[in-house]
Amino acid sequence: MPVAAQQLPQFSHYAFNGQFISPGYAGIKGQTELNLFYRYQWLGYDGSFDNGGSPKTGLFSISTPLPSLKSGVGLVVMKDEIGAVDVFQAQLSYAYHVSLGNGNLGIGVQGNITNMSKGSYRPNTESDPRVPFQSSDRKLDMGAGLWYQHEKWYAGVGVTNLLGSTYEFENRDRGVERSTVTGEKHVMVTGGYTAELSGSVSVTPTAILKHDLSAGVSSVEVGGRTTLYDKFWAGAGYRFGEAATGLLGVYFLKDNALSFGYAFDYTLVDASAKSATSHEVMLGYRLPKSKNTAKPPIRTPRYNF
Repeated sequence: MPVAAQQLPQFSHYAFNGQFISPGYAGIKGQTELNLFYRYQWLGYDGSFDNGGSPKTGLFSISTPLPSLKSGVGLVVMKDEIGAVDVFQAQLSYAYHVSLGNGNLGIGVQGNITNMSKGSYRPNTESDPRVPFQSSDRKLDMGAGLWYQHEKWYAGVGVTNLLGSTYEFENRDRGVERSTVTGEKHVMVTGGYTAELSGSVSVTPTAILKHDLSAGVSSVEVGGRTTLYDKFWAGAGYRFGEAATGLLGVYFLKDNALSFGYAFDYTLVDASAKSATSHEVMLGYRLPKSKNTAKPPIRTPRYNF
């Protein structure tokens, strides 16, 4: 009997996680960025027995520009635990940058390798031959996306699992057909805009749509944050049909190179089947933008050097 379940992790810090959303983001900011996220979803939710329960996700990303090639590269390494399923994935992205209007458009492609492991399952009936045996499978897949970056706003779209790779797992009875999980195509669309209210206050409304093309199921989240003195931020959001979120963050070091954020989710829908709260932390670091070392031309009325 086929079943459907969450495949992609979700992040309340989605506005700081462009490289995960779209390969078109790679290098689009013109500086190297490193980000680390850890999410503990539905804190305290445990399985009835054995392992399982709260989804836990760790993600590291790096994005860097290649100015001489008018492009950028990005890397995402992710570990996602959902019950008895453990997913490890590495994504390598390349984006070509095109000047468009007053901003830049990143056109990106992505290749990834995913290792999916299934832990032990306890059958209701001991003789059931189709209970997955503890095993793992590794597959390659692809993604693509676009990202437009303006000084004041951004918009991005990405699609995953273009090859629809299928992962196979041994059952307790080796003589029956293997259990399979197919990587479904997911589309993520996001955007945000920063408005300066004064010299010390700015607001940034954001939104993200996640859509499973196979199941036809969507998740929509809207929110925003207020930044004070370009150093501290606080925000709130709502994930339709699930939870309300709150965010707090601060920048450190020269040019706000180091950032730290915390997100809190409170479950509003189907709380009895989950747990009341989810927690997420983010740590980011940005290297200074590379300076143009080319010497400016010397102009005279007669010659140009």
